[in-house]
This record gives sequence, C-alpha cells and structure tokens, in this order.
Amino acid sequence: MTMTPEVLRSDPESEYWFAEGCFILERLNTPEDPALSIARARVLAGGVTRWHRLHGITERYLIEQGSARVEIGHGAGMLVQEVGPGDVVIIPAACPQRIHNTGKCDLVFLALCTPRFVPEAYEDCSADAAD
Repeated sequence: MTMTPEVLRSDPESEYWFAEGCFILERLNTPEDPALSIARARVLAGGVTRWHRLHGITERYLIEQGSARVEIGHGAGMLVQEVGPGDVVIIPAACPQRIHNTGKCDLVFLALCTPRFVPEAYEDCSADAAD
C-alpha cells in the first residue's frame, strides 16, 4: 500500500450518536488505511457506555477533556481506574470495557484502533456483565 501526503479535515456536523452510549466523530477510518482508525468519542456528563468488546482490535483511549472511570476486563483481573486529560488507556482485543463520565462536562477522548475499527468486530456484552 502506498500512502500519499494529505490533510483530512474534521467535519463536526458528521458526529453521530452510537448505541454504545456516546457520540462519535470519525477522524480516520478507511479501507485504504487498514492499520489504524481514529475517532473522537464524547460521553455526556454522568453518562456511561455499555459494556462492549472489539474482536481482533486493540483500542487506545487518549483522554482529552473531562474525568472518567474506566473498567476493563472482568472478574479478579478487572482494571478499574480514574482517568483524566493526557492519560492513555490501553484496551486489549476482545477485552470487555466501559467508561463512566464522572465529571460535570462532556468527556472527550480519541479512540485509536489497530487494526482499524469495523462494525463487525463490535460486540455489546452488557447482558453478560454485572453492573
């Protein structure tokens, strides 16, 4: 694959609500660049995403704004931690996860996926998880 120099402009009007419980603004997600996707996620104050996992995709959250509590994994090995601006959260492929906005403003973070996010990899596992 040959990449060419290019600048991709953000279009705030293309933000959409995702049933996971957050707004998504795709920044980069094309078959021409299958190694990586980048999306901006926004969780409203007090909001929490559904338990979910991505099969075959490692995800990283780069927290840009707000405060949150992430929950990653399950059982005795579950990671539960408070995060804020500048923190990077690493979520291995197929690992159950969710994030709570614990602040009074929108939680905003970049979701970087390798390889790129595809809808077929997404699994809602809320029914399997204990709250």
